[in-house]
Amino acid sequence: MKKTHLKILEELKQVAEQLDENQIESFSNELNKADRIFVAGEGRSGLMGKAFAMRLMHAGYDVFVKGETITPSIQKNDVLVEISGSGNSTSLLSAAEQVKKSGATLLLVTTAADSELSHLADETIQVPAATKLRRPEEPATIQPMGNQFDQSVHILLDAIVISLTQSRDDINYYMKRQHENLD
Repeated sequence: MKKTHLKILEELKQVAEQLDENQIESFSNELNKADRIFVAGEGRSGLMGKAFAMRLMHAGYDVFVKGETITPSIQKNDVLVEISGSGNSTSLLSAAEQVKKSGATLLLVTTAADSELSHLADETIQVPAATKLRRPEEPATIQPMGNQFDQSVHILLDAIVISLTQSRDDINYYMKRQHENLD
């Protein structure tokens, strides 16, 4: 078990080392400029998105998850972050078109630099990880399906939140205060 765990961590490190710092910086700058942040993804990518939205909320950002009953309409100074390994998810394409009509900004996290969503996105972070598609350009992995992409996205988006908040001395206190307490 330990050998498998260490191999997964090695694979994730290899993906992280190939990330483009300029893409991450541009993406982060757009998040910081936004009035509100919306997050969308399907399946496990959607779960990674919800984790990201939760961390942003803890950090004091005004954030919503697409499809939730309390999610308002997106407006001009807002940002939609879409997470899609393939970059071609039908429901995300529909949302991306709405973002364009509203004048909001579309940010994308994907493996596919030349996908339908990447052509619509204002900023894209290309994550060079394996997906369930197992395209020839994807790295080899011991993990099934899109595990490598999902794990890489989770760590990347957590790193972005840490980067956005690292200059705030009170961030740990603030995040703890924002943490859910109705249990």
